[in-house]
Amino acid sequence: MSKRDYYEVLGLSKGASADEIKKAYRKKAKELHPDRNADNPEAESQFKEANEAYEVLKDGDKKAAYDRYGHAAFEGGMGGGGPRAGGFGQQGDFASAFSDVFDDLFGDMMGGGGRGGRQRAARGADLRYNLRISLEEAHSGIQKSIQVPTSVQCDACDGTGAEGGAEPTTCPTCSGMGKVRAQQGFFTVERTCPTCSGLGQIIKNPCTSCGGSGRVNKERALSVNIPSGVETGTRIRLAGEGEAGMRGGPPGDLYIFIEVERHSLFERDEMNLYCRVPVSMTAAALGGDIEVPTIDGGRSRVKIPSGSQSGRQMRLRGKGMPALRGAGTGDMFIELAVETPVNLTARQKELMREFEDLSEHNNNPESSSFFSSVKNFWDSMKS
Repeated sequence: MSKRDYYEVLGLSKGASADEIKKAYRKKAKELHPDRNADNPEAESQFKEANEAYEVLKDGDKKAAYDRYGHAAFEGGMGGGGPRAGGFGQQGDFASAFSDVFDDLFGDMMGGGGRGGRQRAARGADLRYNLRISLEEAHSGIQKSIQVPTSVQCDACDGTGAEGGAEPTTCPTCSGMGKVRAQQGFFTVERTCPTCSGLGQIIKNPCTSCGGSGRVNKERALSVNIPSGVETGTRIRLAGEGEAGMRGGPPGDLYIFIEVERHSLFERDEMNLYCRVPVSMTAAALGGDIEVPTIDGGRSRVKIPSGSQSGRQMRLRGKGMPALRGAGTGDMFIELAVETPVNLTARQKELMREFEDLSEHNNNPESSSFFSSVKNFWDSMKS
């Protein structure tokens, strides 16, 4: 039976690029893989056919010969080295060929990026540190000293994990590849090397201080610069200040998560601040000046208009929180809370009754309006 055209086998047109050939082959190999086609007796032969086509077309020289002479390029008299030259149908050669298939399809997933790759020394873990600061500190910015429990590079072995700082040796099990292969019938299965855990190197004499890991547990003192304007939830990254990596691997990062404490006087809403200020009934009625605090520790004088009611707000521009790493500052809002006097003396009560007797409707417009609406409501219900 004559062979099918290799381009046809992979679903390509003649002249396809190397990338197109590789993509088409990967798609075919996944589609025809025998493990996925247990109920299809043709799958294995079709899989071999796709692999044979790829073996030729992925090689520039073989592809050029095939494009010129077709299958005859690899048959008697036209030059060996083709897929049939070594008895491709034999089990051993097929298993060897499938090793390439495995590398192409799954090499990246195995962490080695194909043949010959071994894992890099493991990067250290990232760390999180929760830092509480006051609203005043969030306003002005501050430098904080913190103690972070972490893993640091072992000084005794300079992070190599070997006694005396000796260099690790190549793993004899995987020959430095970090992976080992086992034959299972037609297939070659690749696994992380159990001897070196994929590092490709072993420590003959582990460091007694770190047990061969290249790092030890220690509490580190760090100085953290907190910029002005931070809010609860702000995250600050300190690159390379996380856990040390295994056997000299790169360190992780440290993430500082900010929590701004509640304040006894000010309430924050993004860049604006709110301060609730109680005022006496007479001050609200007659008007006047009051002194209020600001977040920077200063004082501001605020004029209360006569006849002010509870809930009235006055703005102090530029007295709020600064923008985080940006231009501009929020405002501060003073909210009045008119306080009803309590614990009155007999004379005070007498004066209050006298004041009530002298009061007119226009002295309490809100009350007059409300009770007028109530009267109209009751009258409408009667009618």
